[in-house]
Amino acid sequence: MAAKFIAHTELDAWLGRISERYRALVPRREGNAVVFRPFDPAMPVELKARPTESPKAAVFPRCEALLAYKYEKDPEEPGRVEVEVAERRDGVPTVVIGGRPCDAAAFKTFDRVYDSDRVRDLNYLNRREMTVLVSLVCSKPATTCFCHWMGGGPASTAGSDVLMTPVADGHVFETLTARGDEVIGTELPDASDAQMTEARKVQAAAEAAMGEPVDVGAAREKLLALFDDAGFWEAESAKCISCGVCTYLCPTCYCFNITDEKFGHEGVRLRTWDYCMSHLFTMEASGHNPRPTKAHRLKNRVGHKFSYYPSLHGGNIACCGCGRCIRSCPASVDIRAIVLNAIAAPAPRPKG
Repeated sequence: MAAKFIAHTELDAWLGRISERYRALVPRREGNAVVFRPFDPAMPVELKARPTESPKAAVFPRCEALLAYKYEKDPEEPGRVEVEVAERRDGVPTVVIGGRPCDAAAFKTFDRVYDSDRVRDLNYLNRREMTVLVSLVCSKPATTCFCHWMGGGPASTAGSDVLMTPVADGHVFETLTARGDEVIGTELPDASDAQMTEARKVQAAAEAAMGEPVDVGAAREKLLALFDDAGFWEAESAKCISCGVCTYLCPTCYCFNITDEKFGHEGVRLRTWDYCMSHLFTMEASGHNPRPTKAHRLKNRVGHKFSYYPSLHGGNIACCGCGRCIRSCPASVDIRAIVLNAIAAPAPRPKG
């Protein structure tokens, strides 16, 4: 694997060359948010502020057409109607530049679900195969970051193809995979020994700034034990307003809805993001809703990430510790506090 250097003054020119071969998604300011958009030389790239959203839409779009269909009457037998179905699968070679190491690690959560023995989501896998992740080391972790609780870190390499470390005059690029080598290429100069030393110091300082990680392994069993403790979940959800911002900004949330949009004799089947904090998420056709309150819904969200998902996927937690749900919550709900409160909660009394 290679280690290259690019100066701040050369970054835009390099991104321009990358965008000739790939769809290059970079963080950019739009109002008060930092979002991922295709590189535009007329728009500045934002690498200092943390992205408000994760880059998961590069692989798992907010809305995508899974197939198109058409009804056609048989001219010989007017009462007979045939349906033509054409599967759709899109995706272009993509490079995501400036996502954080926690964002790259988050794709592992998707992989276990959409590339398993039971399910292989070909739309997801097609884009996943075509996407290269160039992750930017978090030199100054935020107070809402807790990636080290999840086994990651501000300079973690898990899931990334290239690790990008800010140094005084630019960035050091360390390729981690063959795909990363292909994107970075050989045109950039090799990083000097002094630049590599500085990069290692930046990474070490960021890791040290995180403090000691908290072991949340006990949450798996404790959350199950609290499943029927309505008082606990009502207290934890008291501030929640069910806006759903936590789920829309979460890099590891993968729920979706399927709808058929029909126009005359033709239509398209769409997959769109959905979120479990919505009252309608579990609404049944009969009108019954098994999760009628926000306490029920918050219990499901936290329980899925820290208990149900680990039970199904080898102990892996469906959270990368990015802290977006904490930072952007208008009611200051903190998932860390909920998990720690669950771990510390006394065992529920036996019924009867």
